[in-house]
Amino acid sequence: MGRAHEVRAASMAKTAAMKSAKYARWNKEIFAAAKAGVPDPEMNQGLKNVIARAKKDQCPADVIKRAIEKAKGVTSGATKEKVYEGYGPGQVAVIVEFLTDNDNRTYTEARTAFNKTGGTIGTSVSYMFARKALFSYEGLSEDETMEALMEAGLDFEDLNTDSDGYVNITAAPADFEAIKSALLAVKEDLEFDQCEVTMVPSTYVDLDEEHLEKFKRFLSLLEEYDDFEAIYHNANLPEDDEYEE
Repeated sequence: MGRAHEVRAASMAKTAAMKSAKYARWNKEIFAAAKAGVPDPEMNQGLKNVIARAKKDQCPADVIKRAIEKAKGVTSGATKEKVYEGYGPGQVAVIVEFLTDNDNRTYTEARTAFNKTGGTIGTSVSYMFARKALFSYEGLSEDETMEALMEAGLDFEDLNTDSDGYVNITAAPADFEAIKSALLAVKEDLEFDQCEVTMVPSTYVDLDEEHLEKFKRFLSLLEEYDDFEAIYHNANLPEDDEYEE
């Protein structure tokens, strides 16, 4: 069909991958907000705020609905979280989270992803990570942020402005909702590039080209599973890599 067709197909594939990653992030954030309180936006202001930002980012209604339904399942006990640890390709430490109603199926899926890409499942690596609340955004300066947090009596571990002009906050997970509320109280339409509680590695692993491709395949395999929720890893991925966390 010619080079033009190949270029268009590659562009469409990359765009689809970027959308998929974006929707996955919104799914995770909406699920977390719904699970943290009542899985009803009319009774959970935090969830309502997340949904509003997701819609503004053109997140589809079915993605939002599925995330809330998953949270309802966790609340009712119909589904539960399963966490698997181990090493992926290139000895990358990984923690993989699933939300499932079938432990055997989920373990088989996780083990398959590890085995097919040369990884090993079952080795504890959580000691290499620390749970942190992370925020990154434009629209408020570092001084304005500092003032908002001080007025709210909130502590943080780190506050800085990076070379791209984004203000970044690292804080304790317990302060996540309070910090987010304090920031939104100053600027209601503040748009976050990152706003989540996540696992941050203490060290990172560099991958050669072979192991980078295997690691990307490992991630792709996980994303094919309906029960897959999130992965935390210490791979030092290239900045332009679509799988960068």
